[in-house]
Amino acid sequence: MRSGIGGPLRLGIVGLGRAAAQLLPSVAAHPHVVPAAGADPDPAARARFAADFGAPAFEDAESLCAHGGIDAVYVATPHQLHAGDVAVAAAHGKHVIVEKPMALTLDDCNAMTAAARRHGIVLIVGPTHGMDPAVERMREIIASGELGQLRMIVNLNYGDFLYRPRRPEELETARGGGIVYNQIPHQIEIARVLDRGPLRSVRAVAGAWDPQRPTEGAMTALLEFEDGVAASLTYSGYDHFDSDELNGWIGELGDERNAGNHGASRRALRALRGADADGEAGGEAAAHAESRIKAASGFAGRGMMRLAGGTAHQPHFGFLLVSCDGGDMRASPDGVLVYGEDGVRELPLPPGRAYPNKDRVLDELYDAVAHGVAPLHDGAWGTETVAATLALLRSARDRREIVLDALVSHGECSNVTRGE
Repeated sequence: MRSGIGGPLRLGIVGLGRAAAQLLPSVAAHPHVVPAAGADPDPAARARFAADFGAPAFEDAESLCAHGGIDAVYVATPHQLHAGDVAVAAAHGKHVIVEKPMALTLDDCNAMTAAARRHGIVLIVGPTHGMDPAVERMREIIASGELGQLRMIVNLNYGDFLYRPRRPEELETARGGGIVYNQIPHQIEIARVLDRGPLRSVRAVAGAWDPQRPTEGAMTALLEFEDGVAASLTYSGYDHFDSDELNGWIGELGDERNAGNHGASRRALRALRGADADGEAGGEAAAHAESRIKAASGFAGRGMMRLAGGTAHQPHFGFLLVSCDGGDMRASPDGVLVYGEDGVRELPLPPGRAYPNKDRVLDELYDAVAHGVAPLHDGAWGTETVAATLALLRSARDRREIVLDALVSHGECSNVTRGE
């Protein structure tokens, strides 16, 4: 791996959508990273990037990486393009942050890791909510032994994910759509950050309950680690109950939300489609309109997505409860609550930016490139999260427990998608 850099790390952004819009405030504020170039097929996104940053913008990853003014790239293109874009960056000797999921198959994950090794570049996968401050604080407590052995993790999250405006491929599991590729990896990563050991097996039940949104919108899963720790994960994106209700109506980004706005995304989508109360109408024109609204929520339409003045509370990914021999911990709106034999105490965390996990992934990249610090969230880490994701899909389909070592060693995870 090549390390060392003279001056700030110049970052190119490949894919100027919503993920880029969330990351760019952290890039602009980082003391050692600067936005140096952008790439996107949308001319409006390129024009906005060039105007906002005074930096060049290109149509694709190849053109951006051939540009001499960048040291690293952030790949935030649609999931099915990650492997190809990382291969291009690596061939040009550019360090990489690639959004989760790393790829859609283990073959692609392995090829990406091999390319990074072959070309001597840093490859980091993320960011995810596993980098949230409350999760990191819980990990510190677990590692200290203060509460004894970690035993169990519970994470549940209910929201409107499936009913936000979507491009067509975001509703096709085989192309990386649905909650299993998009949201479950956050929960897997939270559990993995807390335990840090290898996963042994998974068991899952998934639901695809709306024929108008024909992909998994809900899943409940059990992950067992090699050390016997169990993680129970539940996610629903069907826009009925909202688990922010359990967090004092503090939203995922640490923002204060209006209570009880259940079903708002469903109603907005129904109005867009001109559907009846059962949501049975729609059509190609409505799908195009939905795609346009999705595009407008990205960088081209909104620029950098900020919460003015940062946030008053901590970000989170639903309700998170961690059990150890000597007590339990729960992420709270303002820190970590510890439930022990002497009662309950809160370990406060300072309010900060809306996307602290974006700051942390940039820190991890810079430390690896400038100082040679081995990143936690490297290609091997990202590959194991993808293996777990694919195993969950297989488990839900086959209605049985999946042992990860057996699945991976037989190559059965190479292309595991719903319906295959």
